[in-house]
Amino acid sequence: MAEIRTLDETLPVQGTGRVGTAWWGMVCLIATEALLFAFFIFAFLYLGTQSAGDWPPGGPPALRLALPNTILLLASSVVLQWGLGGVESRRRGRWLGGLIATIVMGTAFVAVQALEWSNKPFGMGSNAYGSAYFSLTGLHMAHVAAGLIALTVILVWSLLGRFSPERHEHVSLAALYWHFVDVVWLTVFTTVYLVPRFT
Repeated sequence: MAEIRTLDETLPVQGTGRVGTAWWGMVCLIATEALLFAFFIFAFLYLGTQSAGDWPPGGPPALRLALPNTILLLASSVVLQWGLGGVESRRRGRWLGGLIATIVMGTAFVAVQALEWSNKPFGMGSNAYGSAYFSLTGLHMAHVAAGLIALTVILVWSLLGRFSPERHEHVSLAALYWHFVDVVWLTVFTTVYLVPRFT
């Protein structure tokens, strides 16, 4: 007959190493999403090399909205990282202020991007460039939306007092994802807005 054993301590629900299982999960998610963006950027550039006419048609896209919007998104990462220091040092006002400001800045980025889309003289089905442009920037916008949802959930949990300097892994993971979204935008911005100016 099998011997029955009991445990003297509770089984761990997360990894027991220096970083938790959730951190590794986020790293894997970011890696797969980075590959997805790499494929979309490759497709955008490939279509440009195969285009018989100008790529993009009508010349490089204007920077009037895109450049300030890029600065806004990058600034949101700085603000979020500053706010994250508030969680780690028990400064609730700093954390909540940084988080709310990041959500507002991210929402403003989405609004400006939507305005830029509405001003385009082409649509998704107009030509290969339109399809590639809206697919690539739309993919990024979907990730910004996911990041905003995650940050909003973190805000609600923060208001409920779920985090402390000892327990804030979810906060760090949401911030890591937001930083990834910002870095990806730098790549998309360079590909779509800057590269055509030098080719």
